[in-house]
Amino acid sequence: MKITGIETFVVDAGWRPWQFTAVRTDEGITGYGEMSDVRTPFGVVGTVGEFEPILLGRDPLAVEQRYRDMYRMAIQSPGGIAGKAIAGVELALWDIKGKALGVPVYSLFGGPTRERQQVYWSHCGTSRATDHALIGAPPLRSLDDVRALGVEAHERGFRALKTNIVFPGDPAAVYGPGFSQGAGTSDLNITPALLRHIEEYIGAFKEGTGPDVEIALDLNFNFKPLAARQICRVLEPLDMLWVEIDMYDPQALAEVKHSTSVPITSGENLIGLREYRPYFEARSMDTVMIDVPWNGFARSRDVAMAAESYELNVAPHNYYSHLASMHALHLCATVPNVRIMEIDIDDVPWKDDLTGGPLEITNGELALPTAPGWGLDLDEDVA
Repeated sequence: MKITGIETFVVDAGWRPWQFTAVRTDEGITGYGEMSDVRTPFGVVGTVGEFEPILLGRDPLAVEQRYRDMYRMAIQSPGGIAGKAIAGVELALWDIKGKALGVPVYSLFGGPTRERQQVYWSHCGTSRATDHALIGAPPLRSLDDVRALGVEAHERGFRALKTNIVFPGDPAAVYGPGFSQGAGTSDLNITPALLRHIEEYIGAFKEGTGPDVEIALDLNFNFKPLAARQICRVLEPLDMLWVEIDMYDPQALAEVKHSTSVPITSGENLIGLREYRPYFEARSMDTVMIDVPWNGFARSRDVAMAAESYELNVAPHNYYSHLASMHALHLCATVPNVRIMEIDIDDVPWKDDLTGGPLEITNGELALPTAPGWGLDLDEDVA
């Protein structure tokens, strides 16, 4: 079998783009991988094109060799955009191998280790704050609307959800200086008023969900360690699932973790075991977030198994399309140390059409697919 073509897609997903790679073969098998990057989509798909000369005409079933060839081509710029592009191709190659052998990808890695996987409703409230009309969901105009959303999550069978710092209103807003531009936006401090709002906002969610739904708060890159510690302190009485914090200094993150009883999750921004290892050694996190579309499948599993050696559980980072949900679900099916899996519920109306239909979530869980490869394909006409 030989690789005969590589095609990429940048797909409108409302408030962010999704990116996909299709790898075609001379035996008629096409494999699909997702490597979505909200902020630099064309950089990622352009880099996939840079790898074509070392991929076309080569054996797609020799996945590790294809990975090593791409890695060495980009060795002076590891991670980042190049890492994500490599991951998109690698994921498509595993899809080809699973289809060629007639087995799910998780079977190629010794799975399954489970039959179902618990998921949490991610960006719960966040997506409605910015795009409720596109989603076709009620707006968040008050804390009463937040309580009602908590009730909805519980009634739909979810046992966990994650949100960001949202200000209900007309219009509602999401707090995000870590991703902003302009003067005076980079200090990443906290004010007493913002601390009170976070406590009231998460408290309103908790009133709606009741005691049996765990809540996580994602702080992203929005705060320095001092502010993160202050936020965790006010959230300690609320029995959080976790507070999620992105930081590129493992010791700074460890300071936050060691200062609070709130579980700390991190890692979605890291690519490759070399980047994760200092965080493991510093005991910087309680749960390890792994982005499969950015790391690729084999490297994601390497990180997960290394985390297991440090007695840490993992949680796949997944706020993309259903194809990425399959990447994450297959990872869960090949490792013994999963805390929970992320998935977005509020999304664009055409999300299901991209991959042939909706995913069935029952009692907050996804069942493993049994079809070869990832278990679903990208509808290129829709893309």
